[in-house]
Amino acid sequence: MESVVGIFNSLADARRGAAILQSLGISDKRISVLAPGTSEAEVEGKVATTETEQPGMGPALGGTIGGALGVAGGLQAGVAVASILVPGVGPVLAFGLIAAALLGSAGVAVGAMAGEALEEGIARGLPRDELYVYEDALRRGRSVVIAIVDDEDTAANARTALVRAGAESLDTARQEWWIGLRDAEQEHYMRNGGDFKIDEALYRLGFEAALHPDRRGRPHAQCIVGLREKYGADADRSAFCQGYERGLRYHGQITVARKAA
Repeated sequence: MESVVGIFNSLADARRGAAILQSLGISDKRISVLAPGTSEAEVEGKVATTETEQPGMGPALGGTIGGALGVAGGLQAGVAVASILVPGVGPVLAFGLIAAALLGSAGVAVGAMAGEALEEGIARGLPRDELYVYEDALRRGRSVVIAIVDDEDTAANARTALVRAGAESLDTARQEWWIGLRDAEQEHYMRNGGDFKIDEALYRLGFEAALHPDRRGRPHAQCIVGLREKYGADADRSAFCQGYERGLRYHGQITVARKAA
């Protein structure tokens, strides 16, 4: 399974992006949209609402409503929609079970599979490593289109189509996110005696590792087995460890700031 992600400046653009993916032959079951800033009041009680402390895969959340608020775009009538309060982001509308699974609490994949709403194997393709990038886009008022496809060729064609439709690629969004943080992180690292020019890549790797939904709020030592499995000897290096701790701090600060807003 391959994931395809496009980040759009508006929900209307994201709707068009979803429709374009359908025109390429990608099933609506494999396409989801995330949109920011919709409160429970705005959906007039028609959408199931959940508050989750730990984004990640979990139980199916949405009520099933055809064309909810007229924003489902190219997605099939009857698409599952959930209004989810995401820590550090705020209220988010998740159209489709892929989106709900990414942002929901424990158990979504099971509910989705049981209801035959997702085809076998899609849950394994969920792009959870980049969840922090989607969250950053949503905080900035942008909308995210996510699709799961079977092969690399289809994924490449879909990504090209989304870019032509005005989407920012995941790689570009990830780089912009880091550029926004880089100066402060460089200053912090050098103030503590490190050489950022040499260690930036490893430091950033640790920073991003701390933002995975399975590790948020969990100290490096508590996650060391899984970190070593994924990152090998790098997981024990000083630059990685310092980046990891700063990643935890970053996520904690965003969550607190959003609650206070």
